[in-house]
Amino acid sequence: MEARLTLEDGRTFPCRSFTGPGEASGEVVFNTSMTGYQEVLTDPSYSGQMVTMTYPLVGNYGVNPDDVESARIQVAAFLVKEYQPFPSNFRSTQSLADYLKGQGILGVEGLDTRALTRHIRNGGAMRAIISTQDLDPESLKRRANQIPSMEGMDLAKDVSTRRAYRWADGRPEALNDDARLDASVWRHRGARPSVVAIDFGLKYNIGRCLERAGFEVLVVPATTDAASIMAMAPDGLFLSNGPGDPEPVTYGIETTRELLGRLPIFGICLGNQILGLALGGRTYKLKFGHRGANQPVKNLDTGRVEITSQNHGFAVDMESLGNDIVAVTHINLNDNTVEGIRHRRLPAFAVQYHPEASPGPHDAAYLFDQFRAMMKIA
Repeated sequence: MEARLTLEDGRTFPCRSFTGPGEASGEVVFNTSMTGYQEVLTDPSYSGQMVTMTYPLVGNYGVNPDDVESARIQVAAFLVKEYQPFPSNFRSTQSLADYLKGQGILGVEGLDTRALTRHIRNGGAMRAIISTQDLDPESLKRRANQIPSMEGMDLAKDVSTRRAYRWADGRPEALNDDARLDASVWRHRGARPSVVAIDFGLKYNIGRCLERAGFEVLVVPATTDAASIMAMAPDGLFLSNGPGDPEPVTYGIETTRELLGRLPIFGICLGNQILGLALGGRTYKLKFGHRGANQPVKNLDTGRVEITSQNHGFAVDMESLGNDIVAVTHINLNDNTVEGIRHRRLPAFAVQYHPEASPGPHDAAYLFDQFRAMMKIA
C-alpha cells in the first residue's frame, strides 16, 4: 500500500505500508542498532517519535512475548528499508507486521532509510507525518508543521505507571488494592536493600538489573512526592529513563532536589537529566540525538572506554553546573557531550546511557553494583 513520509521542511520520501492503511505523526529519529527492534519498539523513551532503523533488513527473527521493555509498543510508527515477512527463529511467536497491526501501529518499508538518516544528521531531528491516505506533499508538510515540538513537552506523565507496583521475579507484580505505601510495603524488610524507582518511562530490563543486583524494588508513579517516598523508608532512590524534554518534568526535579543527601540516588538517561536539573543545571536538545547500541563512552575515573546502548535527544549542559559541586564522570567520544555526573559530596550519580542495554553491550553493568556499594557509606 502506497504511503508518503513528509518532514516539516518539505522533504518527502515515498514508501509503502506493510501493516495496512493509516497515518502517524511525531518526531522522526533513527536508531543504528543491527538487532533489538522489539526492545526499541517497546522502549517508553520513544514515546511521541517515529523510529527508522538504519540496518536495512528488519523482521527476520519475528517477535516474542519476552523481549519487551514495557507493556505495549511505544513508538508512533516504525520505518524500515526492507521488511522480512517470513521470520525464522525458534523463539518467534508472531511476525513483526502482525505485532504492529495488533496494536494499531503503522509500519512502512521501501523507504530510503540511508537518505532519511543523512537528512536528519544534516538538518536535525524533525517533526513529520506519514500517511497512506493523504499523499499530497504540500498538505503533509503543512500538517507536519502543526505537530507540537518535542522541546517543552512533558511525556513522562503519559508513559508512567498509574499505580505503584513491585518488581519481583523478573516482572511487574501488582500490589493489593489496600496496600499502604509506607515502610511496611517491603516483603523482605532488612534482608535486601530496598529501592524506590520513580517511573518516568522505566524499561523492564532496568527492573531486572536492579533485582539481579540484589535490590528489592518498588516502582512508583512519576508524580510521587518526596514525603511519600521517605514514608516508604527505602535504602535508595532510582530515577528512570523516559521520553520528551526533561525541563517540564518539574515534579520529578523537585522530588529529586528534596531527596538529595537524604537517600543515595542513581539515575539513567532522563534520570541523568533530572538529577542535573535538580542540582541547578540546564539541559539542551541535541541536533539528532544518540540512538543505537554502539556509542563509545569514556569513563573519566578509570580511563576505560565502554561501548554503550543509548536513546536520548537531550543532554546536560555541564557549563551550567558548578564544578565544585558536580563532577563529570563520563563523556561521549563522538561529540564530547556529558554522559555521566556525580555529586562531589553527596551520594548521587547518574549516566546518560543505558547500562542495562537491551539491546546492546553490557560494558557498564557495574553501575548497579556501584549503586549498591554507595548505600553502605550513605
